[in-house]
Amino acid sequence: MQITKEWLEFLRAQYPIGSRIKLLEMKDPYHPVEPGTEGELTSIDDAGQLHIRWDNGRTLALIPTEDLFTVQPPKLALLKLYMPMSVDRYERNQWGDWEDCPMELDASEAVKYADSILAAIQRERLPEEAERGMMRYYDGDDAVNRKVQSYTFTAEVRDRKLWGVAVCEVLGTLEPGELEKLKETITGQASDGFGEGFEQRAIQTPDGEVYAHLWSPDDSWSIQTEQELFGPKLDRYEEQKGGIALG
Repeated sequence: MQITKEWLEFLRAQYPIGSRIKLLEMKDPYHPVEPGTEGELTSIDDAGQLHIRWDNGRTLALIPTEDLFTVQPPKLALLKLYMPMSVDRYERNQWGDWEDCPMELDASEAVKYADSILAAIQRERLPEEAERGMMRYYDGDDAVNRKVQSYTFTAEVRDRKLWGVAVCEVLGTLEPGELEKLKETITGQASDGFGEGFEQRAIQTPDGEVYAHLWSPDDSWSIQTEQELFGPKLDRYEEQKGGIALG
């Protein structure tokens, strides 16, 4: 059977990475996996074969047009990626004129405007982003696009600081390289996409107008998972094990 691009796209949409597979019958006459064996779908290659990490340790692939199996799609898991936010406002000088440069607020003062900033972020969302959020603008035909169903920006106060948060809905497990790619695309939106327009619009608060920034060129700026930022630190061995398990 000739594998077309359309067929591959159909397979990858029909069988999300991370799906649980239960084998009913395998046609391989030499090294079949036993019926009833279960495993996790790890990839679909360009030949249309489903590569499975079987629970018994085997890695034999399935051919959808030949082998019989059932599929349980993975549940959506929530992944939060945190980035420090900064807030500034323009002050009047001693003559009553506006200063040319804004003054950055310290952390304790910035958190007072969290509700106003969150409401402003939500107002930026567009109807066409309802289904996939900012993933609507991701153009890569890769595992990140297939696994990350959506992400949206929001704001939270944690440890008495204001954080920008990308809330992601993910199918299955993100491998370390996939997580890094997701961080890169979110950083791009925070700096040059969504965040660039957002930071230029004044936010009305009871104390006057403020401006909020999801990204900063400062070397201290970073984007990290909730575990990386707030969880107990793992030793190097634990950090290098497997992918990023969610749920």
